[in-house]
Amino acid sequence: QVQLVESGGGLVQAGGSLRLSCAASGRTFLSSAMGWFRQAPGKEREFVAGIRWSGGSTYYADSVKGRFTISRDAAKNTAFLQMNSLKPEDTAVYYCAAGDGGKHGSSYYHWGQGTQVTVSS
Repeated sequence: QVQLVESGGGLVQAGGSLRLSCAASGRTFLSSAMGWFRQAPGKEREFVAGIRWSGGSTYYADSVKGRFTISRDAAKNTAFLQMNSLKPEDTAVYYCAAGDGGKHGSSYYHWGQGTQVTVSS
């Protein structure tokens, strides 16, 4: 079993930065990939960024390319999402997930509880 716990969310002004962490336990990073998703009020969950466990290749939603960076630290069983140049439209609950990878939530089988990110203008 895999358990994921997000942290690092908070309130930040537009243009600021936040670094989210996703601590994994249990069977840890046996999944082929990890990803970050977000869900804003009244909207569906959407893909943000993903990273392959083997090789570490990354991929991003067009809306965050050049601003967000996903990474992982195998020794700490932790994934990260560095968010720079934040915009009000980035406001959402951010979820860490582990699974087969890709940009679709259905390909991920383990999910964290979510952490709130609020960007003020």
